[in-house]
Amino acid sequence: MPFIHIEILEGRSEEKIEELIVELTKTTEQVLGSSKQSIRVIVNEIPKTHWGMGGISAKKLGR
Repeated sequence: MPFIHIEILEGRSEEKIEELIVELTKTTEQVLGSSKQSIRVIVNEIPKTHWGMGGISAKKLGR
């Protein structure tokens, strides 16, 4: 059972996250030959204040 765990910065629409889940599932199904029903996708949205790059939060960087 493939388990895909994605961490992204907050701020995307529910529609975009749904599209990501659909496309990751399709690709995993094609590449690994797994059944769609066995593929699990979890998307964690991280607050911009909790994501740092080069010692600066993504919020301060304007991401």
